[in-house]
This record gives sequence, C-alpha cells and structure tokens, in this order.
Amino acid sequence: MKKKFILSGLAALALTLLTSGMASSAPLIVYSSVDEQNSRAILAAFTKATGIEVETAFLSAGPAMSRIEAEKADPGADVWFGAPSENHVLAKMRGLTQPYAAKEAKALSPVFRDTEGYWYAFYMNPLGFGVLKQELDKAGKPTPRIWEDLLNPAYRGMIQMPSPQFSGTSYALVQTLITLWGEEGAFKFMKALGPNIQAYTQSGTAPSQSLALGETQIAIQFTPAFLKLLDEGFPVEVIFPREGVGFEAAAISILQGAKNPDQAKTLVDWIIGREGQRAIVGAKTYFFPVRGDVSAGKGLPPRGRIRLISYDREKAAADRKRLIDRWISEVGS
Repeated sequence: MKKKFILSGLAALALTLLTSGMASSAPLIVYSSVDEQNSRAILAAFTKATGIEVETAFLSAGPAMSRIEAEKADPGADVWFGAPSENHVLAKMRGLTQPYAAKEAKALSPVFRDTEGYWYAFYMNPLGFGVLKQELDKAGKPTPRIWEDLLNPAYRGMIQMPSPQFSGTSYALVQTLITLWGEEGAFKFMKALGPNIQAYTQSGTAPSQSLALGETQIAIQFTPAFLKLLDEGFPVEVIFPREGVGFEAAAISILQGAKNPDQAKTLVDWIIGREGQRAIVGAKTYFFPVRGDVSAGKGLPPRGRIRLISYDREKAAADRKRLIDRWISEVGS
C-alpha cells in the first residue's frame, strides 16, 4: 500500500512538472521600443534570473502604438516595453493595456507610475546637449549652456535634433519648452531656432550618431548616447541646460488580452525591482534607474546635479496630435 502511494505521488509529481513545463514553454512576446542592443541585454538578464524565454520585436514608439492598436482584437504580444510614458498613457486611454498592482509599485515615485497600475517607468533619461567643444573652440564659437544660447546666429546650420513628427524624444523637448515658457513662448523659441537647425531627424538617436561622425557640432536628444560616446573616449561634452530639462520615463505596460499574463507580470515585478534596476545599470545602458535605492553607476552624473522638469503626462498625451500638427505647420515646414 505504501509502495502504491509512493508511485502515485511520483506520477503526480511528474504530471505537475510536465504541465508546468508546458505552461512555461510559451515565450513571453514583447514589443520593445528600447534600442535593440540595450533591450537584448536587459531582457537576457531577465531570462537568466527567471527562466522565462522572451521573443522580441523592435518597434519605435509610433509604429508600436499603431501595431498594438491594429491587433487589439487579437494581440500579437503580451508586453509593450519602452517608449516614453505618455505613449503608455495614450495606450491606456485607448483601452489597449490592462492594470496590474505590481509588488514594488510603492518603491517608485508617483511620477514614475500610473496610479491605477496601467504602466510603470523602469528607467529615466534626461534631455541635454551633446557638444563637440573643441570644434566650437577652434571656430571661435561659444559652448551653449542654456536653452536660449542655441539661438546664437553663430550656430547657423550646426544643430541636429529629432522631429516631434516622428520621435517621442523630440515631443518631450516640446513639452519641456512649454513647461518653461508656455505654449506661445515655446513655439516662438522653436521658430527662432529653425535657421540654426542642420537637420530634423526621424530617429531620436540619430543626432548623436552624426555628432560621433563630426557631421554636426551640437546635438539635442536624450543623453545616454552622449554619455556612451564620452565613456568611449569621444571628445563630447554633455550639457544639461541650467533652466532645466525634461526627461523620458520609459515605461512598461501589459497589453489587453495578453496570452501570457503571468509571465508579463513577472517581467513588470522584476524590471522595477532592485534586481532589474541593477541589471539596467550593470548592462551599461547609460540609463538612470527610477528607484532611489539603486545607484546610477559609474559614468553617469548624480541626479542631484540635473534640474529635472516634470509635466502632466496625461495632458501631454491628450495634446500630442494638436501640438505636433502645430509644429509641422509653424516650424517643420
């Protein structure tokens, strides 16, 4: 009798292992708006920590939103990973995501999470200038230290920045300027800046690539790529304007109708937990962690040295189309 009981127990255990293996065999499907190199490093650390396999499609913020919306009736992914949080606010407003009460939600400042649990930021990047100071010095031109310095006629045709028509990076810049000077003041500045712009790029990181090649002397975007260039020995100075800078709070959302919701929740808990935040720093992403109890790591300036400007992300999401249409009409054209 005892032997029969042991055999029955072993059979039950085998069945449990088999079914749990079957449940975990389905990979977590992620639409990632984090750049491919950093995304792969972070998600590989997640797989190593949890055993959950991940399949990733890389899409910038706009195409990701369009695809998620097109697939609303039958989602092709479980998670949207990355893109500034206002994109996730918009996804929430359109009914594309679902709430989750993450285990360590309270470890994040309210600016880095949705009050109802629809999205959580997992890293922060401030805007800034990347400047080839030596080149400017040779040409007898000053180094810009504040936003209004960029209007100097000496910089005519020398500045690259992304276009808000295509880039969430540049839309964060628009919101920064509106917060500083109001909408009319911001558009006055952007129109005055036009003659100094060499190119409005489609990609949010293209200006730093041009800076590295010496094709431009001043670039405006989120600063991780500048910090990476500096760490690699490029003669780049990274400047955070004294008036203050907006920042990207890249977020994660679980998609409505996700086919692997438990694995998706595990990713949310891991990425905003200490282990996930340390993995972001350890991968040398040059991203700032959103948890106050995790150090930004070597090569990044202390957050206390950067004056951050926050703005209403929900209002920014609601105003997005109107402001981009105005930018196209008054500035981009």
